[in-house]
Amino acid sequence: MPFKSSKPRRIGRPPAGARPGEKVKDYPQLSIRLPAEIKAKLQALSLVSSRPQWRIITDAIECYLRERSDAEQRMIAELAGRSRGRKPRSRKSESD
Repeated sequence: MPFKSSKPRRIGRPPAGARPGEKVKDYPQLSIRLPAEIKAKLQALSLVSSRPQWRIITDAIECYLRERSDAEQRMIAELAGRSRGRKPRSRKSESD
């Protein structure tokens, strides 16, 4: 007779966001166009490293930012902080 757990087992992969408790499905989406050879390299890198493409791109951006000057890093951090702090605008009618 098979062993039955007291907790039902969830189907599928566990949530795998960048930080504990985050879900990738909750992240904003970005659509980009890449040259075919770069897309092929990204797919191959993802397979070889057993990592999702979004993690590879995230790491590449972080690496790129580390190479910037301190002044640029401060400016980028300030600009990124502003955009993160913004709340979506409500869709009220013009007459309100």
